[in-house]
Amino acid sequence: MHAIIFLAAMFFVPLDDRPVTRQLPEMLGQIAGVRIIEPPRKLLGRYLTPGKPDAIISWLNNASQENLMASFVISSDMLAYGGLVASRIPSTSYNTAQTRLREFTQLRHAHPGASIDAFGTIMRLAPTGVPAIGDAASFFAAFPVWQYLQEYANLHDPPFPAEAARADELRTLIGKPTLDGYIEARTRNYGIDLDLVRQTASGTLNALVLGQDDAGVIGLHVKEVQALEKASGPDVSIEPGADELGMVLVARELARRICWVPRVAVRYYGTGLQDLREFTSIPETIDHLITISGAIHDDEHPDITLYVRLPQNSGSSDDRLVTAMQDDETHNSSIALADLTFLQATYDAQAAFARRILQDGVASKLDGYAAWNTNANTVGTVLAETIAANAGRRSGTYNALAHREFTFIRLLDDYAFHDEVRPQLNAALDAQGITDHTYLLPAIARRSEEQNNFLLAQQAPTILAELYPGLHIAAMRTTLPWNRTFETEIEVGLAPNLPRGGVPNVAGEEK
Repeated sequence: MHAIIFLAAMFFVPLDDRPVTRQLPEMLGQIAGVRIIEPPRKLLGRYLTPGKPDAIISWLNNASQENLMASFVISSDMLAYGGLVASRIPSTSYNTAQTRLREFTQLRHAHPGASIDAFGTIMRLAPTGVPAIGDAASFFAAFPVWQYLQEYANLHDPPFPAEAARADELRTLIGKPTLDGYIEARTRNYGIDLDLVRQTASGTLNALVLGQDDAGVIGLHVKEVQALEKASGPDVSIEPGADELGMVLVARELARRICWVPRVAVRYYGTGLQDLREFTSIPETIDHLITISGAIHDDEHPDITLYVRLPQNSGSSDDRLVTAMQDDETHNSSIALADLTFLQATYDAQAAFARRILQDGVASKLDGYAAWNTNANTVGTVLAETIAANAGRRSGTYNALAHREFTFIRLLDDYAFHDEVRPQLNAALDAQGITDHTYLLPAIARRSEEQNNFLLAQQAPTILAELYPGLHIAAMRTTLPWNRTFETEIEVGLAPNLPRGGVPNVAGEEK
């Protein structure tokens, strides 16, 4: 689709096959002009069906043989268990997972000078929540048991005296076999994470990032995080989040390749500095993500200015935010926006701000934008896109059209889908008596997907006309990839409108 000057390839093994973990990292490479090679999608599994780690290991060894200058960014969860969802269930033994992770040693022997980075997760407190219907009925801890496990795991460890009676009740509701399986999975994952820490200390891995998946400041994970932090050296980072980590490490490698250390200023607007789904404050999370992306926090002499819309905001704070971004734009600065209101604002309130920056022309000047899920998810996405764009400009391989496709997809997803389309999908399901939207039976999923396609197709041209009026949609495809309403996958090809008397140089355009 794009004319790109490809530098040495980067092999990337995603966390799973969702768009945020598979599609977006590959698009970062397109923006910067670096070829990112991923395993065939059929090897990555799909939702409750695990990926195929052994086949991925075989593919990785064979595909990288002729790419001696390649680098690697690899999900340890995919390599060990078959993906994020598979990492939360006890079906893979510790010995099997450990054997699979010897692949990192094999890669180091085959590519002694390569950059090999890995990212994994510290198991979240709740297993994957699905209703007991269809194929999901036999899934580990299907409803209502997963809710009991979630409540149990969110108690203090050990439970406080005031929690003791409820803890006993929850153990009974969960049942000993399921609770034992859950604890077994936690113990296995902790052991594997320790093994990864040791591989980093030995030099097998250049860098390791462990993300604490969806967990606050209380729960069974606290002792694991503390022990892993104590065991970790300087090349290991432990952060909130999971889905964004692949993107952040891809951005880190894009900057490293051109010997660039991005300098990032952070500007906060609004109030509210703690997300209940994360174990650190918003400023700590952002500083950690800046560091693991290979950048440094520099508010005085930045290459990039990251604007942060905090969870609680007012009309006046939004006015100041928009004015500040507009002022930066006039100086041709690289600016990015992380809207962190996803979990606390109403859909209407978040949508209103997205419409505002589209109509004011602010959105079209952004090098990075995201507004979805946890703080770490949002900020990691924004930093990765912005660093990829600036790395491409500095190396002369920047692809403006690919960059605009990325930003358009983010607005179509984070704003149009999550704020406007998804509530309509859920309301239609509720009207049919389907109140659990985490796993839809095939016929129901098809109807929801058709509704999603129709509604997004209606909104997409309007959003694009405000965002990039010189472009049109040449091709677009949308799906609900996991037969649930939590995410949509959007594939889009944009093309320049052809004015009289010339062809716009969109692909090589500079800021």
